[in-house]
Amino acid sequence: MSQRESDFDCARLNDAAAYVLGALQDAELASFREHMDGCAHCRAQVAELQTVADELPMSVPAAAAPASLRGRILASVRSEAELLNAAGPAADEPVKSARPWYRRNDFVLGAGAAAAAGLAALIAVLIAVGSSSHGAVTTIPGKGIGVARTAEVSLKRGNGRAELVVAHMPPPALGRIYEVWLVHGKAAPKATNALFSVTSGGSGEVDVPNSLHGVDEVLVTSEPAGGSLHPTRPPVIAVPLTAS
Repeated sequence: MSQRESDFDCARLNDAAAYVLGALQDAELASFREHMDGCAHCRAQVAELQTVADELPMSVPAAAAPASLRGRILASVRSEAELLNAAGPAADEPVKSARPWYRRNDFVLGAGAAAAAGLAALIAVLIAVGSSSHGAVTTIPGKGIGVARTAEVSLKRGNGRAELVVAHMPPPALGRIYEVWLVHGKAAPKATNALFSVTSGGSGEVDVPNSLHGVDEVLVTSEPAGGSLHPTRPPVIAVPLTAS
């Protein structure tokens, strides 16, 4: 076998893309991680694909694709990978030319670059279809109150869900947690199971459960760990909504 063929002679190389996408099952994940400990080619492939995956979220608007679509695309990727494996290591090589093969860190770049381009296309398809399959996300500004007056607050609503996002938010006191409440008209705030804290930098996000139909305001209070059925402290966040 030639040196060039041996560079690609790894049956697990095609698992690199699925690993980066988080598509491997628990058993496969553990097996591939163990395999990478002794396979420099797979480590290089994962590193190259991860670079592409890390840069994509910063270059396009985020959008959630349906789980069914993700499953179909990943199934297609797996099917093509199996076909390539069956055809042998030379199946996806370009036509030979006099141009030399350039290396970086002692690994051949050809297959890695092609796989990276494929990964980029796959994620781009997920994003594009997710955007077209769902409506636009509306961002509703909120405000911090009292000890959280410097917080930046927004409620992202769309795609059948709502998410509360905060920044520069002080952490709850020891033994306490932030709880989300829904206000309908003049009725008392209704408890939800949305409990959250924030990072050391004051960032946090939480899905707002239940339908927001008829909700006039989303509130957040500091409550004992585990949450409360009724607010025990004044709100530290308020997001006014247009009743619908």
